[in-house]
Amino acid sequence: MDTFTKSSGNCVNAGGASRPPRRLLEQLSDRIRVKHYSIRTEQAYSDWVRRFILFHGKRHPREMGANEVEAFLTHLAVAGRVSASTQNQAKSALLFLYKEVLETELPWLDEVESAKATKRLPVVLTPAEVQRLLAPIEGTVGLILRLLYGTGMRIMECLRLRVKDVDFARGEILVREGKGFKDRVTMLPEKLLAPLSEHLARVKALHEADLADGWGEVYLPWALERKYPNAAREWAWQYVFVAAKRSVDPRSGAVRRHHVGAQTIQRAMRDALRHAGISKPATPHTLRHSFATSLLESGYDIRTVQELLGHAEVSTTMIYTHVLRRGGRGVRSPFDALV
Repeated sequence: MDTFTKSSGNCVNAGGASRPPRRLLEQLSDRIRVKHYSIRTEQAYSDWVRRFILFHGKRHPREMGANEVEAFLTHLAVAGRVSASTQNQAKSALLFLYKEVLETELPWLDEVESAKATKRLPVVLTPAEVQRLLAPIEGTVGLILRLLYGTGMRIMECLRLRVKDVDFARGEILVREGKGFKDRVTMLPEKLLAPLSEHLARVKALHEADLADGWGEVYLPWALERKYPNAAREWAWQYVFVAAKRSVDPRSGAVRRHHVGAQTIQRAMRDALRHAGISKPATPHTLRHSFATSLLESGYDIRTVQELLGHAEVSTTMIYTHVLRRGGRGVRSPFDALV
């Protein structure tokens, strides 16, 4: 029997007839969805489990233990030369497989040493560099990049925004289920009120056209689709930044208009950096770092910045004190105070 089809046993339906057992990767996906992990985590974990099995000649994970896991993680670091964070993601995937899918308590897996990630300071753009970077970018991509810098949102937090999460009257954005499944509120820059309002007017026209053609549904998380049957077609639940074309949902198979893909924004950022002549290795996430640093340089206290960024610990926010433009840790030299 193929390794990928092995499971704990046959399933029996309501009529008593047996049906083929669930494949191991299908069981993995089922458990990930029960835990409400994102589809990106599901794809990553499935890929690591598949690679682990293939690395050991398609042996079933139940037949393997600490030596095989350590051999695989060592191979990733030595032969694959992957980063510490990538190696740790592979370990997390295997830990999830054994604990949540195979329901096997393996103390040795907790004891497998995690790779030590290099502590690097974040890349930060100065306000002048941000201005030069964003000036020529127009359209939806330009609006997204401006929001990343103006609000401190992560790229997926921005792309997953729903119409109902933008409050023009209060000048704020409600970030739903950010990192750690936590909600938070951040500001809506005044200079982006008009561009965002005009953008939403165009999106609404597109949504109404979809409804007229018999489409117009959007993905709803968890059980909301059953709880609110009509919500998927309502304007308030639509994505702020919708894709140009409809696509097939990889989980349900439903055809919907999803949000803009992250790769589109990442490519635009790379092109903009090249055209602006900025040599820093910046990404869309760099705009979040730049947002935090700019606030600290403007005199806002670190606790305020922590809340806006959604950090669980202030120690995470403290890293930005190392990149302020006022010397080490943002401290002003006493010599500069001399008259």
